[in-house]
Amino acid sequence: MPASTDPDTIAFYQARAPHYVLKFGQAPSYQLDPFLDRLPEGASVLELGCGGGQDSARIAARGFVVDATDGTPAMVAKANERFGVGARVMAFDKLVAKAAYDGVWAHASLLHCPRAALADVLMRIDRALRPGGWFFANYKLGEAEGRDDLGRFYNFPDADWLTAQYATSAGWQIAETRRYTAGGFDNVERDWIDLVVQKA
Repeated sequence: MPASTDPDTIAFYQARAPHYVLKFGQAPSYQLDPFLDRLPEGASVLELGCGGGQDSARIAARGFVVDATDGTPAMVAKANERFGVGARVMAFDKLVAKAAYDGVWAHASLLHCPRAALADVLMRIDRALRPGGWFFANYKLGEAEGRDDLGRFYNFPDADWLTAQYATSAGWQIAETRRYTAGGFDNVERDWIDLVVQKA
């Protein structure tokens, strides 16, 4: 199975963690609260790619139990330094939990997972969710995986390929999709897609 994380991308975030947090780590993602509203009181939530920790802090502030993870040690250090969320280093393919979470939050993180490894990661997420659990992820859309001008690796899927991966990797029901245009750390406007799914 191919690695689920690209070494050059991890190295980028390791070197740029302070700058990235200053640009994107000040407020929780606007998609977060609507996602959390779907979860039962006191739910357990895994965050994949916690970055500077602002989303994990919001999850905890809402009364949920959060397990904050990121593949980049410098990001984990920033999250703990800023919010004390108990973040830990974990690559996507190291997720081995079984029926441990009511929700999995993966904002702007799985878009770095190589296409050949994505199906395995999605199955791991499905296994980690309890029945009826919810999962959010978003991706930058495109036609072929590759790197941006900063050297970061992206899977750049098209919407049909991506939804097919979800359909074949796990027993999920797609509850919501949303397409939009947004910028990023490279200041390039791209098409994005949000997917909110529920485990049967």
